[in-house]
Amino acid sequence: MSDGINRRTVVLATMMFLEYMAMPVWFVPMLPYVKSLQGGENWTLWCGLIMGIGTFASPLVGMFADRCLNAERVLAICYFSSAALLAGAFFVTSPALLFVMLLFVMFFYMPTWALTATVAMAHASKDAFPRIRIFGTLGWIASCVFSLAAAAAGFKTFDSSPWIFAGGAAVTFAAGLFSFVLPRTAPQARGTPISVGDALGLGALVLLRDRAFRSFAIILLLAMIPFQWYNVYCAAYLKDSGYQYLTTTMNIGQVGEIVFMLLVPLIFRWIGYRRSLAVALVVLALRNVFFAISSAYGFAALDFCGIVVHGLIFGLLVVGAQMYVDEVAPPMLRNQAQGLVNLILAGVGVFASNFLFDAILTSSSPTPWTTAYLVAVAISLATAVYGLATAKSSK
Repeated sequence: MSDGINRRTVVLATMMFLEYMAMPVWFVPMLPYVKSLQGGENWTLWCGLIMGIGTFASPLVGMFADRCLNAERVLAICYFSSAALLAGAFFVTSPALLFVMLLFVMFFYMPTWALTATVAMAHASKDAFPRIRIFGTLGWIASCVFSLAAAAAGFKTFDSSPWIFAGGAAVTFAAGLFSFVLPRTAPQARGTPISVGDALGLGALVLLRDRAFRSFAIILLLAMIPFQWYNVYCAAYLKDSGYQYLTTTMNIGQVGEIVFMLLVPLIFRWIGYRRSLAVALVVLALRNVFFAISSAYGFAALDFCGIVVHGLIFGLLVVGAQMYVDEVAPPMLRNQAQGLVNLILAGVGVFASNFLFDAILTSSSPTPWTTAYLVAVAISLATAVYGLATAKSSK
C-alpha cells in the first residue's frame, strides 16, 4: 500500500511540475517580445488579456470533465492542442495573428489549472496537496532552464525571441504524453441531466447562493486585480528598469514559494481561511509599496523584496482558494467549481487588472509605474479591510 501511495504521489507531483513549467517559458517574457514586433506596441494590452479571456473556457471544460470524460484524458486533449498552437506561434511575426494564436493556446491551457488541482485532490489528502503543489513551483522555477541554457550557448536574447514559444510547446507536449500515466479520475456526474447552465459550464454558480462562498468570491476577485497586475506586467516593469534575465529574476519568488507552501495548511489551521486571506492581502499591499518606492527612486533591493514575498501571497490566495473550493463543493460539481474559481483567479481579475493598469501606464503621468503601484497598494489594503470585516465567524 505504501509503495502504491508513494508512486501515486510521485505521479501527481510530476504532473504539477510539467503543468507549471509549461507556461512561464513563454508567458513571462511575452509582452516584451510582442512589443518588439513591428506594430506590436498596439497589441500589448490585448496580449496581456489572453490569460483572462482563455480562463472563460475553464467552467465549460470542467463541466465536460464532470460529466463526459475522465479528467486525465481531458488534460491530454488540452495539452496537445496547446502544444500545437505554440509550435505554430514560433513562425508568426504579425502581432495580430500572434494574439489570435496565443488566445487559443489559453482556451486550452488555462482549464488545466483547475483540472490538475481536481486530479491531485481526488487522489491525495487535503494536507498532502500543498506538498504536491510545491512541484508546480519547482516546475515554474525550472522554466528558466531554456533561457539559461541559451545564454550558456551564447544566445543571450532567448527571452526576446520566438524560441520562447518553441520551449513552451516542448514542455506542454511532454505534459500531454505524461497525462496517459495519471490515475483515472472518472466523471462524478456522468449520466445526470444537463441543463443549459451546465452546458455552458455554469453549474457551479449555485455555490454563490451560500453567503460565505459569495463573500469568498468577492474578496478573491478584488484581490486578483493587484495580484494579476504583478503576473502580467512585472516582466515589463523589470525590463524598463534595466533587468535582462526576466524569467530568471522573477523565479526568485518561486524559490520562496517552496517554503511558504509547506506552511499553508498550518496557517489555515491557526487562523482560518478568511484571516489567512487578509494576511495575504496585507503582504500584497506591502509588495506594491516596495515596487512603488523602487520605481520612483531606483532601489533595486526593494524589487527583489517584492519578488521574494510572491510565494506567501500565492500560497494563501491561489492554492488556499483551490483547497477551500475542494472542501465546500459537492463531488459532482468539483471540476466546474474549480473552473469557476479559476475564472475568478485568472479571468475576470485579469480583465479588471489589465484595463485599469494599462490606462494608468498609458497616461501622461511622468511616473506611470509608481502611480500604478500606489493604486495597487490602495486596492490591496481596501480588500484586506473587507476580508477582515467578513471574517468574524471564521476560525
